[in-house]
This record gives sequence, C-alpha cells and structure tokens, in this order.
Amino acid sequence: MTTADQSTTLVVLDLVGIFVFAISGALVAVRKGLDVFGVLVLAGTTGLGGGFLRDVLIGATPPAALADWRYLLVPAGAGLVTFRLHPALGRMERPIAVFDAFGLSLFCVAGALKALDHGLGPLPAALMGMVTGIGGGMLRDLLTARVPVIFRGELYATPALAGATIAVLGTRADLPGLLVTVTGAGVCLAWRLLAMWRHWQAPMPTGPASV
Repeated sequence: MTTADQSTTLVVLDLVGIFVFAISGALVAVRKGLDVFGVLVLAGTTGLGGGFLRDVLIGATPPAALADWRYLLVPAGAGLVTFRLHPALGRMERPIAVFDAFGLSLFCVAGALKALDHGLGPLPAALMGMVTGIGGGMLRDLLTARVPVIFRGELYATPALAGATIAVLGTRADLPGLLVTVTGAGVCLAWRLLAMWRHWQAPMPTGPASV
C-alpha cells in the first residue's frame, strides 16, 4: 500500500469515527429535547471536541477539523440524520456503542502519534491520545449538565490511555508504524469491548461521605 493510500485510509477511518461519535452526541441532544441547532452543536462537539482540545493543547493550530471541510460536514450530516431518524437510531444503541469503541481505539492512537510528532514526551503524548478519544464525550456531557460518563464508573478513559501508551512506547522503540497502530488500537478496543460485555466498572466509593 502506498503512502497516499495509507493516508486516504486513515482519513476515511477518522471520518467514520467522527460520524459515530457525532451520532452519540446527537442522540443525547434529542433525548434532552433540544432543537435542531442544539442537535447539530452536540453532534459537532462530540465528534470533533477531542481533536480540537488536543490540537489547541499541543499548538497544532488551526485545528485539523478547521483545515478540511469534510471534518465539519460529517458531524453535521450525522446530526441531521439523527434528528430525522432518532427513533430507529435509539433502538440501535448497542451497535452504536460498539462502533464508538472502534472510534475510541483509533482516536487514542492517532492523537498520541500526532502529539509525538509535535515534540511532546512519552507521558504527555499518551495523555493527549486519551484526551483525543474522550474529550468530545466530556464536552457533550458538560453541555447537557450531566456528570461525564468517564466519571461514573465506565471503563472508557483507561482503555484509551492504555492504547495511547502502547502506541507511544512502540513508536519510541522504532517499531513499524502499522504494527504500533494496530497493537495500540487493538488493546484499547479489546479492553473497551470486554468491559461492555462483562459490565466491568471502575472502583466507586462505598458508604456515606464524611460530613
């Protein structure tokens, strides 16, 4: 596969991930009773928020989503589709959650590798990979006055951090780029899907808090 073909494949996968994330944001907006503008805002925020946060934090400005019109069109399209077909999409929540896991695994690796390219060290780059994967969902929940999902016991951020860390370490070890991407994304994806299937939860506090 040529470099151009690899670049095209990554862009397609990136846009698919954005589309799925945007649908999840739009569904939250519909369930909150927001109008079509609110649905589009939450779709865009969820699909693009993580990448925006990463690019601003690492100084990659303007953010990638503003440099390519497709990155704005895809979440807008996902928002409109969800607004029109939300009863059917709402019944497909489990498949959407699976696709969301694929998006998370791709974004955490891509975010970490981009952070490395901009000169960040291993730990900050891994954290930026995690932010890329979880940032949009956090912004979505904050805009709708919900406690972010990652703070409610969901094993979401931890798999993203693990996948990003593997990608960073593999890159630092000069392993082939495809191997690094597949391994990092695969670990994140497997962990996230197992957590969903087995209903694994992060430890939560027990008993009343001290007064």
